Amino acid sequence: MVQSPIHTFHIPVMGLCYTIDTPIKIGRFGISSVVSIIEDELVEKMRAHYYKENGENYIAISKNEDNYRAERIKDYLNLMKRILDKQVAELKELPFEKDSEIVKYFELLPKESRLKMRYEEMLKEKNESLKIELQTQLRKQIIPGKIDVNIMSKLDRNTYSKTGEELPLGFSDALSALRGFAESELDSSMIFSAGYNPRLYGYVENFPDFFPTQNGYLKKKIVLKVSDFRSALIQGKILAKKGIWISEFRIESGLNCGGHAFPTEGYLLGPILEEFKIKKYTLLNELADICNTVWLEKGMIENPLALNLIISAQGGIGTSNEDKFLREHYQLSTTGWGSPFLMVPEATSVDKETLEKLITAKQEDYYMSYASPLGIPFNNFRKSSSEIQRKNRIEKGRPGSPCYKKFLASDTEFTETPICTASREYQSLKIKQLQKKDISADVFNNEYNKIIEKDCLCEGLGAGILIKNSLPLSHKLTAVAICPGPNLAYFSKTNTLREMVDHIYGRTNVLNSLNRPNIFINELNLYVDYLKKEILNCSNSISVNQTRYLQKFKNNLIEGINYYKNLIPSLKMETEKYLKIMKDELTSIETLLMNLVIPEVLLKP
Repeated sequence: MVQSPIHTFHIPVMGLCYTIDTPIKIGRFGISSVVSIIEDELVEKMRAHYYKENGENYIAISKNEDNYRAERIKDYLNLMKRILDKQVAELKELPFEKDSEIVKYFELLPKESRLKMRYEEMLKEKNESLKIELQTQLRKQIIPGKIDVNIMSKLDRNTYSKTGEELPLGFSDALSALRGFAESELDSSMIFSAGYNPRLYGYVENFPDFFPTQNGYLKKKIVLKVSDFRSALIQGKILAKKGIWISEFRIESGLNCGGHAFPTEGYLLGPILEEFKIKKYTLLNELADICNTVWLEKGMIENPLALNLIISAQGGIGTSNEDKFLREHYQLSTTGWGSPFLMVPEATSVDKETLEKLITAKQEDYYMSYASPLGIPFNNFRKSSSEIQRKNRIEKGRPGSPCYKKFLASDTEFTETPICTASREYQSLKIKQLQKKDISADVFNNEYNKIIEKDCLCEGLGAGILIKNSLPLSHKLTAVAICPGPNLAYFSKTNTLREMVDHIYGRTNVLNSLNRPNIFINELNLYVDYLKKEILNCSNSISVNQTRYLQKFKNNLIEGINYYKNLIPSLKMETEKYLKIMKDELTSIETLLMNLVIPEVLLKP
């Protein structure tokens, strides 16, 4: 039987470090969260830290050991499970008294939760013996949040032995991380993000925990983070043909999210969720048919009882009304609240300096960049110490970063061994190449800025938790990179866990005084800005394919606007004033789009 989450939201992965110990921080309150497991050096430092915190004897897992990456990850996940299990056992024994964590557990629950209703019944009970019996029943129903993990599929560097020989299949970054999770004691989910990785998807079928038992139980589940229905169907079929069931499709806004952004061709969140709502059972049945065929061939059970397909969404949710509308209108099982939890020290690991900068940040401090060496749009923060360090290096005439960890080393334009485009080595070589070209000053500056915009994420996205916990820094690098979604502009103070959860469930409001448009309007504006930049990038020359792409992008946005116009009457929790403003905003954006000229291919006479 599938166990339903007791909360209607989860905390997605954020950076390399910001949620790496979130399960230890708040998992005992039944809140599920996602841990990044790709950076094994950071994982090893967290192992050392929490072994000490938990009073256990820490034994380092050296790089000289075979299979060290997977072993580090497996042991850290098992350590978190032991700590969380211990926390929950202790919580269950606490008295139902004011400020007790067992009381906090139940008070955090949404009001529609059956468990919350039973808790309130217990509070009202006058008969002391019945009250104690109800408390006993409540203790038995306490469950922790899930320790889910994330692998960004594109981070799958090949690894080499000390003699320079490439190691065999299974020792690349992503496959080693998958093996660490697969061999751990966790009963939770692996979230694959950032698209399709053939060898990673193929590797999953090596581990029995990803297949259902005779009673339909899946110990390890696969969750795919996707941006549209077509991607979900294609990737779902690829894994189904291996007998791997997709337990959840996690739809993320293409642009209104934190970290790396994966813009669609102008397809907006609302219409995408509508398609999933309409086609969910078609998708479920199609994938089930494929899986059943494979399971029969493997001599496994057909149609396991636990077969279920969850649809969830995340990216830019900011109010209780938005959260509830998404869940009810699109029939979602859960929603993801990411960036706002960066303002909750109880839940995430943000160092003091960076947190203070987030508190005082202005809306323009959150922006989409091309700082990522992966060449994917990346949501960035102008005031981060990493961004300041990048600019200082440029001013000193030494752009680029020292590259120690090499997780993102993939470019072979100048070297036989891959190097990272954020590295000082690559940027120096690329600038020298650019200087030899006979091009105008404007073109030179544009290309030069593209080179030096790349920044080191391997170090920056992991430094914050090391600084916060006074742990050894990698090569004494103190610059912190952080990648909030633009939605964080509307959260400007630190909050307790209780305050943020109460905000999600509509029991309080922690937004700042900035005028905040609806989630759909915010995303639409981001897509219009993105389209403008794409058009500008094609201003000097454009191909037939680029023209078609831009026109399709524009048309999809206009179709999305029409969808939202028809959706407005369904937003029954909002005021008439709110709906009128939203309607006016849609009309204004539509006019802007209609007047936006898509450049055409200039034909030679």
